[in-house]
Formats: sequence, C-alpha cells, structure tokens
Amino acid sequence: MTVFVKICGLRDAADVAAAVEAGANAVGFVFADSVRRVTPQQARAAALELPKEVQRVAVMRHPSNDQCRVVLDEFEPDVVQADAEDFAGLDIPDSIGRWPVIREGSADTDFPEVFLYEGSNSGRGETVDWASAASIAGRGCMILAGGLDPMNVATAIRTIRPWGVDVSSGVESSRGRKDHELIKRFVRAVRAAEKEL
Repeated sequence: MTVFVKICGLRDAADVAAAVEAGANAVGFVFADSVRRVTPQQARAAALELPKEVQRVAVMRHPSNDQCRVVLDEFEPDVVQADAEDFAGLDIPDSIGRWPVIREGSADTDFPEVFLYEGSNSGRGETVDWASAASIAGRGCMILAGGLDPMNVATAIRTIRPWGVDVSSGVESSRGRKDHELIKRFVRAVRAAEKEL
C-alpha cells in the first residue's frame, strides 16, 4: 500500500521544490487566516515548476464564493480543501477535486470518497484521538492531519492505516517556516511505514 503524502502551508518555490524532491504527492497553499497564508499570485509563482503528477491544493476555511473564485481563477488548483459544510455555498467546477475536512467530534456520518480528518483547529499541531480516527479510516480515503511529524507519523500510519497523511507545523523549524530536512525525514518515515502495511 502506498500512503498519499501532502505537505501543507508552503509559501515559496524553495518549499515546493523540497516537497517534490522528498516525494510528496500533493502540496498545499493556505488561503485562510494563518501565519502561512499566501495570496493566489504567490501560490501560483511558488508552484510554477510543480510537476503535473503532484497535486496543488487550495486550502480554505469558510470562504465566500467570491473569495473561492479568485483563488480558482488566479491559482488554478487541482483540489480545493475546506470544511465539509463550506462546499454547499461554493461554485467549484467538476474538473477540480474537493477534499472536505471532517473535524474530530463532528456528527458527519456521510463520508465522501476522499476527506481530511483533523482536530478543531488547523495548523496548530493538534493531534486527533488515534483510536477514533482508526474507527473511521476505512469509510473512505482518509487523509490524516493534525500533530503529525517525522517522529510519530510511522506509528500513526501503523495504528490508523489512513489512505494519506498531511503535515504542516510538524515540518517547521519555527512557526510558518518550513524546514526542508524535516520534510525529507517526514516522507522517508512514511515510505518506511507503508512497507509494513
């Protein structure tokens, strides 16, 4: 089994290059209130040399339809990631993927094909309850997020068996600043763990 890897909260071309070199399957750019927030133009410039096989993900939280359209038009993502309830008010073309975020403790029982599972706050390194996550991991292609880092991601994969993993703060040297060596170590740990699945 191959575990899908998304490196999130990237801010420039150097971060993107490090994620690609490490073997990431997707790179995420944050368009919500965050120290990692970028403009659509900054994200587009950062992802200019991104290989086609690596997905570019627009990460939003409670955007208006107008805000979403600006990101779609100027950044041209492959996927939009937002809270599950956000999608009802967004006009997203069928050609763009949707990754709803289902937050820990949510009453959602209708799981989409691909979804992120994380705690109540994004980008703060909050780990979800792994036992709860394991109980729903098989209901779709779960991308596990929240509190993952190079030291614990292998254990998380063995315990929860998610379809994918997502990291942001866990590969930073300081808040909002990506550490390229930590990105390599994170992906290396994932690739080692997936061989045991």
